[in-house]
Amino acid sequence: MLPATIFVASAGVRAGERDPFVDAVLAEEGLSLGERHPKTLDDLEDDYFDLIVTLAPEAHHAALELTRSLAVEVEYWPTQDPTNASGTREQIMAAYRDVRERLKLRISRRFLASEAKNATD
Repeated sequence: MLPATIFVASAGVRAGERDPFVDAVLAEEGLSLGERHPKTLDDLEDDYFDLIVTLAPEAHHAALELTRSLAVEVEYWPTQDPTNASGTREQIMAAYRDVRERLKLRISRRFLASEAKNATD
């Protein structure tokens, strides 16, 4: 989805287990996490980032604290937590799909539009 010039890492505030619903909605798009497992911010191997995108208030505050003395941009993209969804499997999957689609749109607007602009400059 993103150009090879953009490196992406994912981490959370707390350690967690891999979510099978995430795997399912990614598979619908032909994507896979492979053997990756959830990491915390402390688990990340690299601490140099140009941008950190957070999806939850707790993560946003943690990222701001982590980067308070660094020249790192931190963006907050408020996102519903699909793990709070209840109902049938299909209703839960719908909540995860909604998050997936909203994030795809945000990612496209934030990164692909700027890449296209840079290519024409």
